Amino acid sequence: MTCPDKSGQLLNWFVCSLCVPRVCKLWSSRRPRTRRNLLLGTACAIYLGFLVSQVGRASFQRGQTTDRGPPHSHDISKVLFPEIPLDGTLAPPESQDNGSTLQPNVVYITLRSKRSKPANIRGTVKPKRRKKYAVASVAPGQDELVKPSFILQGVARAADAEVPGYAQGYLAKVGERPWRVPRGPGIRTGGSNLQQPRVRESNIRIYSESAPSWLSKEDIRRMRLLADSEVANILPAVSNSGARLLVFEGSTSGSVPGCGPSPCGLLKQPLDMSEVFAFHLDRILGLNRTLPSVSRKSEFIQDGRPRPIVLWDSSLASASNDSHSSVKITWRTYQQSLKQKCWLNGRVPRPEWGCTEIHHHEWSKMALFDFLLQIYNRLDTNCCGFRPRKEDACIQNGLRPNCDDQNSVTLAHIIQRKNDPRHLVFINNKGFFDRSEDNLNFKLLEGIREFPDSAVSVLKSQHLRQKLLQSLFLDKVYWESQGGRQGIEKLIDVVEQRARILVTYINAHGVKVLPMNE
Repeated sequence: MTCPDKSGQLLNWFVCSLCVPRVCKLWSSRRPRTRRNLLLGTACAIYLGFLVSQVGRASFQRGQTTDRGPPHSHDISKVLFPEIPLDGTLAPPESQDNGSTLQPNVVYITLRSKRSKPANIRGTVKPKRRKKYAVASVAPGQDELVKPSFILQGVARAADAEVPGYAQGYLAKVGERPWRVPRGPGIRTGGSNLQQPRVRESNIRIYSESAPSWLSKEDIRRMRLLADSEVANILPAVSNSGARLLVFEGSTSGSVPGCGPSPCGLLKQPLDMSEVFAFHLDRILGLNRTLPSVSRKSEFIQDGRPRPIVLWDSSLASASNDSHSSVKITWRTYQQSLKQKCWLNGRVPRPEWGCTEIHHHEWSKMALFDFLLQIYNRLDTNCCGFRPRKEDACIQNGLRPNCDDQNSVTLAHIIQRKNDPRHLVFINNKGFFDRSEDNLNFKLLEGIREFPDSAVSVLKSQHLRQKLLQSLFLDKVYWESQGGRQGIEKLIDVVEQRARILVTYINAHGVKVLPMNE
């Protein structure tokens, strides 16, 4: 046992030399054991026990140090003492005058507290968005984008690709950007070269695996044709509205009609953008009487404003120059045919009934469609059922005074197909969304006693808004030209209000709702 203090060592040995002989003498002699002698002996015995315990502990700790450390190593700093405080409150040993440091019998340890990582509570940390990238097919000459797939981030950065966050399905969230293809002469991945073709982004955007159920595959194919095909030629159209006939590259295949060997589209004026809305509304209501129409920006037009393009259908019957109709019918003949229910249930009409080849249900579909969009250029060409504006065609052409003799007024834009004269095709579907509720044209509903249940059920189901948003979102140019979702919502508000008025009219006048899927 080694002690740093020599005076303390001498004091211990001196006390031991006095106590041991005295204790032995007290217990071995026959003197009377007085109280003083007993106390003195007891004190000496306690001190001897304390001294022996100190010697034993020092020996035990020295043995542990020897066993833990390497041979001939006496680094006492590696020995842990449970009785020493670990908070760094002990002062370090002081140096002597000669520069040597006293070797203490304790170790001064200062522990640095480990900084704990803050808890990542779920929902409090904004997760990082993983980027997704679309890869185009490596096959040469391919014009379509394959399904989106993930590629390496390094490849994506080199190609400057972007990925959407919204999406819906749709609308859900209805404001997501389309997939984009990595651009560039080539991308190297895993030691192989993927030659990326320059694929132009389609203006018809479909993010899900399939298009909305009310749009057929043929509708989607024709919409892509009108929106994305290259224009090979421009021909003047036989029309006073300034429309032009666009001849697209390629040849007509399948059921795509054309103006000769190539498919064509009728390019209309920017004020006719409601043609696109009318097409989607027609498909949602299950009428299927309008021609596919999309919005497109034409690089050959100076103003660069988006315009509607309607598919040119060569299967339509030829129309007359005065009424632009394939069948000539006046308002009186029209009202008489509604009473006779021409061709209903396969019944052949009599000659004196004044029926045309058009089926009775076709007039009900047209009246419902025209009322929702307030289209007057078919059943009310003279604007007799509402208060027209100065810019309306009936005022410009001076037809308003003819309302005094309505029975002789000829209906316009009544078009059939050459191979299907029983059904109508709705053309020139320019609607008006700025007409107030107190100025709606109820003359369009005159004489109608039945409406199609497929259309009325949609109007009553409260899903018209959702379907219109999903459908119109496909046409990127039209969506952006109307101010995005905010502008589209305003148009839908008008149509929904008219739908409620129409349902009220049906209930008030006892109009029947029948299946019309003949």
